[in-house]
Amino acid sequence: FFFLQIVHILNMTSAKIVSFLLHSEESLHSLQIRIEVETGISTGNQELLLETGICLDPRKPASQCVIDGVRGWDSYMVYLFDKSKTVYDGPFASRSLSDCVNYIVQDSKIQLPIPQLRKVWAEAVHYVIGLKEDYSRLFQGQRAAMLSLLRYNANLIKMKNNMVSASQQLKAKLEFFHQSIRLDLERYSDQMAYGISSEKMLKAWKEMEEKASQCAQAEDIGYLDEQIMALHTEIVELQKSPYARRQGEVMESLEQKAIDLYKQLKTRPPDHAYSDSTDVVKIIVQTVQSQDRVLKELFGHLSKLLGCKQKIIDLLPKIEVALNDIKEADNSVMQMQGKRQREIWHLLKIACTQSSSRSLVSSSLEGTASTPAATWLPQSSSGNVPHPLSSMAIPEDGENFVQVIEENLNYLELFSSILQEVRQEQNSSLTV
Repeated sequence: FFFLQIVHILNMTSAKIVSFLLHSEESLHSLQIRIEVETGISTGNQELLLETGICLDPRKPASQCVIDGVRGWDSYMVYLFDKSKTVYDGPFASRSLSDCVNYIVQDSKIQLPIPQLRKVWAEAVHYVIGLKEDYSRLFQGQRAAMLSLLRYNANLIKMKNNMVSASQQLKAKLEFFHQSIRLDLERYSDQMAYGISSEKMLKAWKEMEEKASQCAQAEDIGYLDEQIMALHTEIVELQKSPYARRQGEVMESLEQKAIDLYKQLKTRPPDHAYSDSTDVVKIIVQTVQSQDRVLKELFGHLSKLLGCKQKIIDLLPKIEVALNDIKEADNSVMQMQGKRQREIWHLLKIACTQSSSRSLVSSSLEGTASTPAATWLPQSSSGNVPHPLSSMAIPEDGENFVQVIEENLNYLELFSSILQEVRQEQNSSLTV
């Protein structure tokens, strides 16, 4: 069993209602095409809001705008906004009068018999009630726009908090990176005289420092933060505005007066008496004037709401760009930090290798120096080696002594050249 589903669309740009009978499993896009034909608002510019401020989901069927329950299964109001407009002038012309009501408005002094007067006044009361209901529906549309704005603002605040958090993290990492690289450069300069040096690595570190300074530009989100705070203040003021609250008290009071007048008329006997419509016409005029005033206020406030919403829509992609810039800068800093740490550990490996090489050369030198000494230093009878200065026989010409010294010097020069070659090979293998 299928219930007929009827949806009423209140066009907030014209204050006119268009109604549609929903087909079974009709898509929202299909409904929007029909709305475009009736209102002239293209499907791309249509924004359809429920009373809660939730925008209709294009992935769901059109029946999503009809809520089952106490409100009724046959009708529901959806509010249509034109996304290409942010200023709504509003409909300041009231609904048209029926012929008989227009008759008494043109001449309120005219005398009519009571039976006829009852009919005219009944239509007059219906007209006054209609003016109040027109305002109530438009106010509900304004409220839906406010709730939609608050949803956008909540999303904006969430993205802003993420942006601020990411910016603060980047700032902390940059400060740590700058302090670390300054300390590394100082320590590197201190050890250059007696340790390891690499112009290529030194240049790379200085380039990292400059690149880190450029990354600091990504953390500068002050201009966005100022815009968001100013917009937040504007939204709070709009929420506090008296125009954000219902302003139909005067119209409701006039509605009740019109009903009371009609009740009084009904109690009069249907004799041949006549009466004019001065009191009823006065209420009609006051209601029209009141509606004109509250609608001007309503649409002025609505335009401010839509203006704020458009500012949020314009800000969201800017925040996305700022977040991406911060993430890229953060990744860049972390990569530079990791690269520098790998280079430091590589330097430590080279230093350890050189230290081991020096120890090996030193041991080799000691072993080499003792070998020729055994060939020219005479052994004592006990096999002990005497002190070289006390037991070495030096010829008068000194030729053997000079020969031994020269041989040791040759060994020193040989190992010294080996050390230089090893250091050159290690420096050339340093890729930083």
